[in-house]
Amino acid sequence: MQYSLLVMSQEAGDAEVSEEAMDWGRAAFDAYAKSLDAAGVLISADILQPVAVATTISVRDGALTVQDGPFAVTKERLNGTFVVEVPDLDAAIGWAAKCPGAQYGAVEIRPSAVVFRDGAWHSLVSPSTATTA
Repeated sequence: MQYSLLVMSQEAGDAEVSEEAMDWGRAAFDAYAKSLDAAGVLISADILQPVAVATTISVRDGALTVQDGPFAVTKERLNGTFVVEVPDLDAAIGWAAKCPGAQYGAVEIRPSAVVFRDGAWHSLVSPSTATTA
């Protein structure tokens, strides 16, 4: 099963993080990504630029709206993602618990429903595990 580990926290500038803490974070995330890769479960990893450089767009009735900044203004923000391929939610929880971001923020675990691979869309949700709203 494929899961996205969404790293949510305050941005370093908002939290007034020291250079020493930034050095720890860089080393910790490097070691974390390397451990995911060495275990053969890492699909991708992205650490995002600050929300100050985000651009949000929407299209309504054919009209494009471009907005500087994020869609929602919140204290905690999406700062990075790790996409992993693991057998089940328990394995995803195990890896998320090792994420350095869990020590000062939160890691949301979201299973993938559909992925685009090899030129086509593939459903990852079997009818027996699908949920309805």
